[in-house]
Amino acid sequence: MAGRRRRSRRSRGRKLFLAVLALCLAAVYPLQEQLADDGGNSGGTGNAAAEDISAAASGVFRDGSTLEVHYLDVGQGDATLIVCGDGAMLIDAGNNSWGDDVRDYLEYQGVEDLDYVIGTHPDADHIGGLDVVMEAFDCGTVIMPDYEKETKTYEEVIDVMNQKGLELTLPQVGTVYELGEAAFTIVAPQGDYGDNANDYSVGILLEHGENRFLFTGDAEEDSEADMLNSGIDLSADVFKAAHHGSRTANTEAFLERVDPGYVVISCGEGNSYGHPHAEVLNRLREMGIKVFRTDEEGTITATSDGSSITFNVPPSESWKAGEPAGS
Repeated sequence: MAGRRRRSRRSRGRKLFLAVLALCLAAVYPLQEQLADDGGNSGGTGNAAAEDISAAASGVFRDGSTLEVHYLDVGQGDATLIVCGDGAMLIDAGNNSWGDDVRDYLEYQGVEDLDYVIGTHPDADHIGGLDVVMEAFDCGTVIMPDYEKETKTYEEVIDVMNQKGLELTLPQVGTVYELGEAAFTIVAPQGDYGDNANDYSVGILLEHGENRFLFTGDAEEDSEADMLNSGIDLSADVFKAAHHGSRTANTEAFLERVDPGYVVISCGEGNSYGHPHAEVLNRLREMGIKVFRTDEEGTITATSDGSSITFNVPPSESWKAGEPAGS
């Protein structure tokens, strides 16, 4: 069903259990990828705004702090839990059928409330489980784009927000939010993309000390081009591949600007869209980027101490593309 710009009105339990088990085993089987001094941070044009963003992020960082980024395995969908100190935020929550599992995972991780909830865009594989999560936890700032869909999934999210008295915050590019001893900046969306819900995806750049993580939801070529033209420093050590590794995103120009050392692809095993697409995997391989995939390795957790990043699993070595069906 076609979407529209917002008017002015305001169990898979076993897989997630194994993901938690993997976190525990990480202490026995550590994989530490020490970032080179120039790794993952050479892209971007930079400007005064970018310097202000980095200054805001560095202002909250303290030695000894730890940030965890959990890229949850929710099949063909997206869900990311970010924890830093006493702060926690959730970006998307997978499809409708994954809401209970995402909630349970957060509870197992000791999350008691969410400082931020981001629904990148109103597609069901991103916001389907948000109503369950928001009903279960006290939530602070809820960020979603200026785009809505006339679907039951979208209505359920809005209904829970209304029931709990949660206000919707529209993303404003350049706005910086603090999360514990980390900070994130809104980098997208930056334009009017008609009926393309994907390009309205909320994009954020998360910084913890010297480490940078980039999330762009399902943003495709037009949104990526706008981000490139904005002058914002998009360089990142870890980039969550846009649109599940689709060829409609992850352009060569964008990847060169981000210049990540690592890419995480969230997609479902045997999905009908053929994600991740061969063109994207070949591009990543040629650029020497290490790839992690939820369809092969389950939930992937990156841990930052402000200078280095460790993962709970080794990078994928398969380079296997999805079946070439759909887009």
